[in-house]
Amino acid sequence: MHILSTNTLFFFFFFLFLLTATCSAFTSQDYSDALEKSILFFEGQRSGKLPADQRLNWRGDSALSDGSGYHVDLVGGYYDAGDNIKFGLPMAFTTTLLAWSVIEFGNDGSMNNQLENAKAAIRWSTDYLLKAATASPDTLYVQVGDPNGDHKCWERPEDMDTQRSVYKVTPQNPGSDVASETASALAAASIVFKDSDPAYSSQLFTTATKVFDFADKYRAAYSDSLSSAVCPFYCSYSGYHDELLWGAAWLYKASETSSFQDYIQSNAQTLGATDDVYSFSWDDKRPATKILLSQRFLEKNTQGYELYKQHSDNYICSLIPESPSAQAQYTPGGLLFKQSGSNLQYVTSTSFLLLTYAKYLSSNGGVVNCGASTFTAEKLVALAKKQVDYILGDNPARMSYMVGFGQRYPQHVHHRGSSVPSVKDHPARIGCNDGFQYLNSGSPNPNTLVGAVVGGPDNRDNFADDRNNYQQSEPATYINAPFVGALAFFSATA
Repeated sequence: MHILSTNTLFFFFFFLFLLTATCSAFTSQDYSDALEKSILFFEGQRSGKLPADQRLNWRGDSALSDGSGYHVDLVGGYYDAGDNIKFGLPMAFTTTLLAWSVIEFGNDGSMNNQLENAKAAIRWSTDYLLKAATASPDTLYVQVGDPNGDHKCWERPEDMDTQRSVYKVTPQNPGSDVASETASALAAASIVFKDSDPAYSSQLFTTATKVFDFADKYRAAYSDSLSSAVCPFYCSYSGYHDELLWGAAWLYKASETSSFQDYIQSNAQTLGATDDVYSFSWDDKRPATKILLSQRFLEKNTQGYELYKQHSDNYICSLIPESPSAQAQYTPGGLLFKQSGSNLQYVTSTSFLLLTYAKYLSSNGGVVNCGASTFTAEKLVALAKKQVDYILGDNPARMSYMVGFGQRYPQHVHHRGSSVPSVKDHPARIGCNDGFQYLNSGSPNPNTLVGAVVGGPDNRDNFADDRNNYQQSEPATYINAPFVGALAFFSATA
């Protein structure tokens, strides 16, 4: 009851704020349309046997024998981006962020008629992660497909004939980062399904606990165990400490079990609780962990968690241009800019954290302390809105970076399934090398990957709509996942 009342006050408060703010470039209906599309995108990334209610019908069944050569069932899950590999670390991170989006901005009505679609997107992944975590004792399957071989081909997933190698972490070859992120995904999803499917929720949480114990007991970075299979694609550059604390935080949130609280309190310092880093991504979870744990102090005044509020403030202060400790770089058009490759992943994840922290702050009228300056929750919402609106088309190029949204959006998306004629339009097989004609074609993609958010423009707001410029034109599940939560918020308040 307390949570519902807090959410109600939060959205009422910001609804009033947004009414009095500068007129928005987008309406509530626009944000709702973008929200629907952002979730629909995940249907284009599905691997496995597609359901009868599949809406992106240019996709077909694919990878139906994944794992069979290893005597395990690893059919399903998501392709991470424009290729045909199922990478466990970004898939689990995507799932955690989709679940967090629903937890914060879904169950109170913000997602309107999209809540079931969001839950279906989560379940498509968690069904796969459950299989990956339970198929063999003391084993977590973390990848299907040889990335080096896959990247030598340009073929739609329905025709895929590249080697479907299976990679796993075990006590002998551990991977605490990918295992703990998997635990986070399952634990977060258990919250989403707690009321609608209690049995499934219980299965998710039980498995999450076992996977986390495995991650904590056998400590190492999965990059060290799997080397070229995951590097340089999804190397664990930040190590595994951040995932262990992140995983414990999600297990505590899902269960309120004192053992996880004890774990957090005992291990916080060594696992990076006081490290101030300013980037949140599939690799580094530290800023998000602090914001997640700060909720306990801000909403419940739980003693011992004020530390997380202080370090969350440090992160937020780094983003606000007017802050004395500002560190973030912005393009001339106002877009947060972290790096040239897939920059929008940082924009969507940062926007989600800004809105989530604003929600937590609003529960008790809290502010962000940046030295002698203070900033209210409204400031965080305004900064997030600037980023969201930029992605949707309020930018110097007047281009939406979400495929299928607005009048002008990328047409040459770096995505195999989208760029190669579909099996429905071209039933004959298109081989590994034959597909390169479509990669190099100047024609628009024949299949619209509706809702995909691409890598985005450079630090001068320039964007090349070029399939070969994958840094700017490739979509990814982990770009979209936090954007779902941000769009849900604005669809309810704009």
